[in-house]
Amino acid sequence: MSSPAVVVRVTHRYAAPAERLFDAWITPAQASRFLFRTRTGNVMQCEIQPEVGGGFTVTDRRPAAEGDESVFDVVHMGKYLVIERPRKLVFEFSVLTFGNESPTRVTVEVSPLGPQASELVLTHEMGASEQARMLEETTRKGWVNMLASIERELFPRRIGVQL
Repeated sequence: MSSPAVVVRVTHRYAAPAERLFDAWITPAQASRFLFRTRTGNVMQCEIQPEVGGGFTVTDRRPAAEGDESVFDVVHMGKYLVIERPRKLVFEFSVLTFGNESPTRVTVEVSPLGPQASELVLTHEMGASEQARMLEETTRKGWVNMLASIERELFPRRIGVQL
């Protein structure tokens, strides 16, 4: 009897049009500000070829341990399977540094909620391996943090600003 596949699904709403949100995922200058960034890491490389069959490589340099001066690079790679601007992006996904032996699948769906609002639903199909089960919560937290950082980095709310 096989184990059920691990599927991580996270959602976030943005004060930005769907087109702007979608484009942020495939524009290197914007994507490098949130894609796979961590609180203590620095994106060293963000290359994106936004076409079906094309892909991306994002390298994040992170400290090896708290207070340690040594660093290591985490290389995130993907191959685009579907690009339907501004609604859907599907890619095979691998994190080479952690030895993911086979790519997983990520689907990003963007729905407009109005002229200046949209919702993003990200679904990460991780497979049915023991490694997928072990990484499920860490992966969920990573995506939640990344989706929140899009809001902070690209679409900050102007609280208290009078126009």
